[in-house]
Amino acid sequence: MKTTTLISSALAGLIAMGALTVHAADDEKGTEKCYGIAKAGKNDCASNGHSCAGQSKKEANGKEWVKLPAGTCERIVGGSTAPK
Repeated sequence: MKTTTLISSALAGLIAMGALTVHAADDEKGTEKCYGIAKAGKNDCASNGHSCAGQSKKEANGKEWVKLPAGTCERIVGGSTAPK
């Protein structure tokens, strides 16, 4: 592989990673954690004695959460923006 091709590929990868990072940061704005509505195995991250997403054992556990657009949780029956 030519050096210029290798450098171009590496540069393109770094640019793509930067774009993904900026996009992920933008996703955080306007969202909220909604507790008590996650289905078993469908939670979004660490809580309740396990390491991360998809490890909840019980449906509608008040300590498990999913990330939703801001203002959505209060419209869902059983949803809360604070752990139960």
